[in-house]
Amino acid sequence: MTIGAIYLNDDEIKNHVLVPKHEILNAKDKDAVLKKYNITVEQLPKILKEDAAIKSFGVKTGDVVKITRKSVTAGISTYFRTVI
Repeated sequence: MTIGAIYLNDDEIKNHVLVPKHEILNAKDKDAVLKKYNITVEQLPKILKEDAAIKSFGVKTGDVVKITRKSVTAGISTYFRTVI
């Protein structure tokens, strides 16, 4: 039995209901996040630059991505990832 694959384009992926909002931080915001949490870029969790949710943004290794998710318990949850 073969199940057909569904291919989505970049806009369909970014706007899919199950994909949280992804934003690339500018240098000022990146520094503010690192200072607030007293960490380095290397200490952040990682995300691949080929990840479907961010590849159309033109990210570079070392960029920091802010991910905003809706949460039943917390309302809104914010996560940060460094691009590798």
